[in-house]
Amino acid sequence: MALALALLWQALGRLWRSPAASARHAPPSRAMEHDRAIEVYDIIRTIRDPEKPNTLEELEVVTENCVQVQEIGEDEYLVIIRFTPTVPHCSLATLIGLCLRIKLQRCLPFRHKVQFNKQINDKERVAAAMENPNLREIVEQCVTEPD
Repeated sequence: MALALALLWQALGRLWRSPAASARHAPPSRAMEHDRAIEVYDIIRTIRDPEKPNTLEELEVVTENCVQVQEIGEDEYLVIIRFTPTVPHCSLATLIGLCLRIKLQRCLPFRHKVQFNKQINDKERVAAAMENPNLREIVEQCVTEPD
């Protein structure tokens, strides 16, 4: 998943650096993108790990540096999150991705697109997953803010 996000990031970087793109659009506001990235990080850092009592921030699954935001239209942003599971080939990486998507969907105050793997990008699969009571309960426990 991290590789797919890295490739997306690289492709978008090439597109924005192209002379044609520069002529059509003014360069995005780096300060605004940074502020949006901090806003995204503040939302996702409190998500709890599905197996541990710690947050993704405490486990360093997400860090400030793993969040990038790019303006892709008028008041619309592409959110890129490169999270690092605690162990290679983590069996819960998809569940963590689902938690990230649900939390951002619920909490981001600006228009956005988030790029995940094919399974998490598919709105119908996400809706079907959230209809499963056991899975929904796990996601809710992960994304609910601590008291």
